Amino acid sequence: MPNYVVLYNAPVSAAAQMEDNDPDMAAAAMQAWNDWSARVGSGIVDLGTPLGNGRRVAEGGATEANSEVAGYSILKAADVDSAVALLQSHPHLQMPGASIEVHEALEVPGM
Repeated sequence: MPNYVVLYNAPVSAAAQMEDNDPDMAAAAMQAWNDWSARVGSGIVDLGTPLGNGRRVAEGGATEANSEVAGYSILKAADVDSAVALLQSHPHLQMPGASIEVHEALEVPGM
């Protein structure tokens, strides 16, 4: 089964989200993630982490990334539709303006 890279997009950076959370809200958010991961079970390869301090690197140097990517996970599923089905009840989708991208991790020929 292929792996799928899951990117969590949000209009507010992960750092800002964590900075403004009170302990009870943070605990409730983590419980929602734990409940989701329990439902997905062995489909999770890497639960991932929030992301911050992004940089865009190009030939001319590095600049601050203006991406809305706030975190990632890696899932294992039979196909992309199965990966999407695992994400239908994800707690990240409760945040206004949030979305999730799913990308198949393709095998590189000869590697």
